[in-house]
Amino acid sequence: MTTAPGGGGEAKRKKRRRRRPKGPTPPNLNNSVTPQGKPAAKKAPAKRVYAKRVDEVSAGGLVIDATGTKGLLIGRRDLKDQSRERLLWSLPKGHIEEGETPQEAAIREVAEETGIKSEIERELGVINFWFMAGGNRIHKTVHHYLFKEVGGELAPQITEVDDVGWFPLSEIVELLAYPDEKKLIAKSGELKI
Repeated sequence: MTTAPGGGGEAKRKKRRRRRPKGPTPPNLNNSVTPQGKPAAKKAPAKRVYAKRVDEVSAGGLVIDATGTKGLLIGRRDLKDQSRERLLWSLPKGHIEEGETPQEAAIREVAEETGIKSEIERELGVINFWFMAGGNRIHKTVHHYLFKEVGGELAPQITEVDDVGWFPLSEIVELLAYPDEKKLIAKSGELKI
């Protein structure tokens, strides 16, 4: 019976050592010499340059409309789309300002980005992720909440958001562009208020 390759039946092979050529060591190695016969100065190892780490904390979440059947998303143009027509839908969120709690920032950011006033019903969870921007390595933490709409008028924030819209709760996970947000909403269970 023949053993299959890799089955352990073949004889162990002896490792072959690489032989160095006989004679003088070739130039440009660590022990090279200058034309005057003096040892060449060793180069200092290249200094590693690391990207600066920046920690950012944001807050936002999913707003449910007064009927309890729709969720609010913001749309931003996909910069990778050459036609500039494709929108990436996500949850409204933004940076926490000094002196604010994550809850206060979430309510403020939702109102600024969408025009909708809301109240927090419960926490949905926290997402942590890393990305590079401006030569910095960014560690971002985003606190997410489930909100209920209490007023306001739907209007995208001109400088930050390209579109806003209410969508059936059953379509929210499918519409979200970012996998972490999809996973967060999918595992959140019942979203009705």
